[in-house]
Amino acid sequence: MAPSDTTVQIRRAPALSRPEIHSLNAGFETAHPSRIIRWAVNTFGSNLALATSFSDTLLVDLALQVDPDIEVVFLDTGFHFAETLDVLRRAQVRYEMNLRVERPDPATADLWASGTDACCAARKVAPLDQALSGKTAWLSGMRRADSATRTETPIVSIDRRGLTKVNPIAAWPTHDVESYMEAREIIVNPLGDDGYDSIGCWPCTERAAVGCETRSGRWAGTARTECGIHL
Repeated sequence: MAPSDTTVQIRRAPALSRPEIHSLNAGFETAHPSRIIRWAVNTFGSNLALATSFSDTLLVDLALQVDPDIEVVFLDTGFHFAETLDVLRRAQVRYEMNLRVERPDPATADLWASGTDACCAARKVAPLDQALSGKTAWLSGMRRADSATRTETPIVSIDRRGLTKVNPIAAWPTHDVESYMEAREIIVNPLGDDGYDSIGCWPCTERAAVGCETRSGRWAGTARTECGIHL
């Protein structure tokens, strides 16, 4: 059950100014993710969504304790590992999710062999744009500890769509993350124990090299570090 002080207020969210965003980031730097999510729910109401890749259910677990009705968006690219889809199925058993599965246009070609940019644009970026078209804000599971390119990840920002993007676990210390996941028995993708530190679509995901940073197994051999949904 959600705490009594987390009632969702269904209203159109006001635009956030730069000073407001700066103030929010400063105030949330050491805040528990639940507090950040509660602010987002109370601020944006039904105009808020959560996007997850189901590499685990950490953010889903946190958010559903605040608002059981929040829309959970999963981008089914058509190229997910079987293990990832199993995490999704297990999550559906454990949680009563308001789940939205967004898929690419049925006519989308298999572009991964000819270029990851085009493939990600068609199978991830465009579907997420569609899923968020009626929203004013969304929750993402980005963490600064993910990689060197994410060390400056803000907790609150405005994305390329003009939507407020909230990363509740961006600054959450790893030891706190691990303690929470153990206590809550968070569902995790077993590929993580098999050397896949960051899990995306199977054509573009490899085991991370020993001693390399977490996301080194994604788009290996290229300069690419993101699929485009976080731009």
